[in-house]
Amino acid sequence: MLDVYEAVTSRRAVRSFSDRPVPREVLERVLATAVRAPSGSNLQPWHAFVVTGAPLADLKKRAAERLATGDPWDEPEYEMYPPVLRSPYRERRAAFGEQRYGALGIARDDLEARQRAAAGNWDCFGAPAALFCYLDRGLGRPQWSDAGMFLQTVMLLLRAEGVHSCPQMAWAKFHRTVAEIVAPPAELLLFCGMSIGYEDAAADRSRTGRAPLAETVTFVDG
Repeated sequence: MLDVYEAVTSRRAVRSFSDRPVPREVLERVLATAVRAPSGSNLQPWHAFVVTGAPLADLKKRAAERLATGDPWDEPEYEMYPPVLRSPYRERRAAFGEQRYGALGIARDDLEARQRAAAGNWDCFGAPAALFCYLDRGLGRPQWSDAGMFLQTVMLLLRAEGVHSCPQMAWAKFHRTVAEIVAPPAELLLFCGMSIGYEDAAADRSRTGRAPLAETVTFVDG
């Protein structure tokens, strides 16, 4: 089993999965442990729905039909990114796009090819399992941060089990379609999905870079 450093360094957003199913006991073990993630005043604000088998196939089919008919995205329930990204975040996002689509051989100005690649989100990149993370609409930013720690814990535990994942805010654009499958209570809002499975052996394994430590961390010492 991987140690925590190996789990962190080997985790990445995989966008090509095999159809090999993830055993139910693995998913249960991961999620039963991930609930130990920290949260302010132990609110544990996350609500996770795990979808596999026929329900997931149905969800993928419905999403594909929406894409094929040009059905517009659902009304956003939260702002994914600020309307204007300042430096250095703007440059980091642009660099991600260049690395992501460059690895696929897609030119910067080939909008149609980029849209086709992005459409893989709503097929869970072929993954046999998906997790959808919801939060109560009445909770605030600190609780969203708690949900992020829960999701990271899930992803690291999946790596310890030899499983990969891909967190996807993209599913929030089809939150009505997801709701048709998981039937969440009205007070819950879909934050993101997460594709879960075993990586396709033929998948591209390129990784996006990270900013140098000095750009994001400041040591204040004697």
